[in-house]
Amino acid sequence: MVVGVMGAMPEEIEPILSRLEKVQKHEVADNIYYTALYGSLDLVVAYSKIGKVFSALTAATMIEKFGVRRMLFSGVAGAISPDLHIGDLIAATKLCQHDLDITAFGHPYGYVPEGKVFVEADPHLLEVAARVAYDNGVKLKRGVIATGDQFVADEARKKWIGETFGADALEMEGAAVAVVCDAMKVPFFILRAISDAADMDAGFDFDAFLQSSSQKSADFLFAMLDALDQAE
Repeated sequence: MVVGVMGAMPEEIEPILSRLEKVQKHEVADNIYYTALYGSLDLVVAYSKIGKVFSALTAATMIEKFGVRRMLFSGVAGAISPDLHIGDLIAATKLCQHDLDITAFGHPYGYVPEGKVFVEADPHLLEVAARVAYDNGVKLKRGVIATGDQFVADEARKKWIGETFGADALEMEGAAVAVVCDAMKVPFFILRAISDAADMDAGFDFDAFLQSSSQKSADFLFAMLDALDQAE
């Protein structure tokens, strides 16, 4: 099985690459893709760069050029739900685009004709993640993740996104990856570590958090890869 592993930033894939052997590097469409064998799995690893366009391009390239048939994505997200705190892991049950707006034509927020407001994550991969979390004593929450080409720091905007979409967290890539995978019939799983929340304090160090959360996410994804490998 060919499995894709994506992040938005280099820091999010470095802990993954560091655990792989005989990694090959490929330059395609102004980005770098890494391939390696992990057990019986052929892995394709890449960071997309930030935002919906780059993440959609990267996901499509991984599927079309490298033959990816399962997609795993990890990164950071901001909390909307008060139940989410810095460092929490959340798996998306479904994703939407909070900045997609053609309501002037009578459509709901997040919708375009021949599209849909929400794209649902793969139930089987969510089950695999739940088993991995249980077996490793990791607290994994589930919820709706909203995506947009904006870094949202405004509390009123966060509240609107939460109320409009029932969203628990927000970020800048997940729904774009979901749309591509859904259109190409590739099961996907989106994992996020919460990087900012209403309870964050002034001493918070994002760079330090990014390093620690990337390692935590990588450990979780490798446990999922082990489970997928054993199922082959």
